[in-house]
Amino acid sequence: MSKVYRIGIIGCGGIANGKHMPALKNQPNAEMVAFCDIVEERAHEAASKFGAPGAKVYSDYKQLLGDTTLDLVHICTPNDSHADITIDALESGKHVMCEKPMAKTAADARRMVEAAKRTGKKLTIGYQNRFRADSQYLKKVCEEGELGDIYYAKAHAIRRRAVPTWGVFLDEEKQGGGPLIDIGTHALDLTLWMMDNYKPKAVLGTAFHKLSKKANAANAWGSWDPEKFTVEDSAFGMITMQNGATIVLESSWAINLLQTGEAKTTLCGTEGGADMWDGLRINGEKHSRLFMNEIQLDAKGVDFYEGNGESPADLEARLWLEAIDKDIDPVVTPEQAYVVSEILEAIYESSRTGKAIYFE
Repeated sequence: MSKVYRIGIIGCGGIANGKHMPALKNQPNAEMVAFCDIVEERAHEAASKFGAPGAKVYSDYKQLLGDTTLDLVHICTPNDSHADITIDALESGKHVMCEKPMAKTAADARRMVEAAKRTGKKLTIGYQNRFRADSQYLKKVCEEGELGDIYYAKAHAIRRRAVPTWGVFLDEEKQGGGPLIDIGTHALDLTLWMMDNYKPKAVLGTAFHKLSKKANAANAWGSWDPEKFTVEDSAFGMITMQNGATIVLESSWAINLLQTGEAKTTLCGTEGGADMWDGLRINGEKHSRLFMNEIQLDAKGVDFYEGNGESPADLEARLWLEAIDKDIDPVVTPEQAYVVSEILEAIYESSRTGKAIYFE
């Protein structure tokens, strides 16, 4: 790639500092030249740490989008603003990477898909767990048909006690939900991607406000205020697909379970199965015998080997820029991300109504 892409960052909080900006800083064909945050001091700090010389700072994202020299923007703001900022950015001529989930509502996610088609600009969503070494390996296993027809799966996003008590995570108005839309979205995206199945038929879901009502509760990031905990603490869904495949999705920030893990999937196919609970394990049958293989994904203990050093975030950023450079689809397409949002919303609706939700 010969072109160096000029990038704007909208939202300079935790996920921007933790993933987007460090990963872009590691790309030789990327330079961050514009930073925006409603707290202007955060934008100045980001520009100082990650920006190219002369990087500009804004507190109004529309002013940033007015810079016609920008090639793309990364949107790292609360869920309720994803759609409007993304659509404005696409219509201003920029490619867009938007943090997950795609939007607060499925209707907003649909508007984003339509804007990308209308403008001809590329849009992707930050589902970085696809870029982990175990995910990349398992995707190849699925593509090569080693598991056969995957007809049953589980999407896991379980924390025993790790409620994020900062920012707007507990604010239903800003976020649209709790662990389901926050971490359940990663597990569901990973599972659908492995199955290559984006045609849901029906959803039955439940969401709970149980442990969230406890005051002075044990929690990794300090006790929460029950009065401000307006989202669910746990949510579960059963999803049936048009071809009959079934997915069970479990998500929680706080639940009395000991087996925990985020962005994991369990897959069951006609030729074999896989799970991510204790590393990556593939199981099946050969020569009339059952087998289970633990897949070694690193070379720890091998003399002189240090690995390639590319993190999932770096790989995500590199392949995103390559998609723009080569004019190909990004790894995470907006159409795929829309289906994730559609299913999450159906789980919430099913929980509210007590009825199964059917898709047309």
